Amino acid sequence: MAGQALLKLEDVRVSYGRTEALHGVSLEVAPGEIVALIGANGAGKSTTLRAISGLQKPSAGRILWDGRDIGGMPADQVIGLGIAHCPEERHVWPDMSVHENLLLGAYLCKSKQEVEKRMALAFKRFPRLQEREKQLAGTLSGGEQQMLAIARALMSQPRLLLLDEPSLGLSPMMVVEVFKVVREINAQGVTVVVVEQNIHHALAVASRAYVFETGNVVAHNDSASLLKDEQLLHAYLGG
Repeated sequence: MAGQALLKLEDVRVSYGRTEALHGVSLEVAPGEIVALIGANGAGKSTTLRAISGLQKPSAGRILWDGRDIGGMPADQVIGLGIAHCPEERHVWPDMSVHENLLLGAYLCKSKQEVEKRMALAFKRFPRLQEREKQLAGTLSGGEQQMLAIARALMSQPRLLLLDEPSLGLSPMMVVEVFKVVREINAQGVTVVVVEQNIHHALAVASRAYVFETGNVVAHNDSASLLKDEQLLHAYLGG
């Protein structure tokens, strides 16, 4: 990894009740990177994102953001630091309009002028959302809801975007479009950590990846090297 870490996890453990889901996860993300977390269902990838964003409190270890330990910090404070989390299965507010969903993404911003500026940028990035600005989010297609969820996360103007399974349930054409957007967001200066079940999509968009198995990081390398490692792919990722 080149450069100083923007985000660093040191031996992070997370438990749900008596069940430990992360058994000492360590990883680093440099500014401007796209880093993928890959592995089978239940491997701890989503839990890692939840720990970073403040939705799940670590039981041990440190989560360092620009050198500051933010482990256990409430989620609203984490957002204020510049970390946005786009969760699995999108979770848009279905009975609210596209416009209203986007406004909720900027709830920490007190300047009406700044919110309007961010809204304009969201519509520039996602023209389809502008076409459906007054439409209820629940009536959008799955791909459009995913675009809305990403746009809503970006309304907080994050330095780091956490994306959990952005291709889940989407058509192949829409998956290509979503990952194109991820690249564009990254090119505009947003660091991205993406959890993705489809390893080929993940490794195509990310420069590096961490492989998870049952709450542990079992491998880490650049994406090209991981794709060539047939033994690892079969052992941990099902080929």
